[in-house]
Amino acid sequence: MNVKSPEAFRTISEVSKDLSLPQHVLRFWETKFKQIKPKIINKRRYYTEDHVKTIKLIKFLIRDKGMTIKG
Repeated sequence: MNVKSPEAFRTISEVSKDLSLPQHVLRFWETKFKQIKPKIINKRRYYTEDHVKTIKLIKFLIRDKGMTIKG
């Protein structure tokens, strides 16, 4: 298993796989939550560890706690 350092950027496919979220959900959440603003280089998204932590929190609140995006 190839483990990246916490400082390394992660691609959308890596984040999607690690968090069991479809890529289209990540792209949608980027439009709804200003805290998720990945670097885009050559049309590829790169997420920091802070982005991943934020996405995990959003996933928990929406999927596990039943909150809405508006809420």
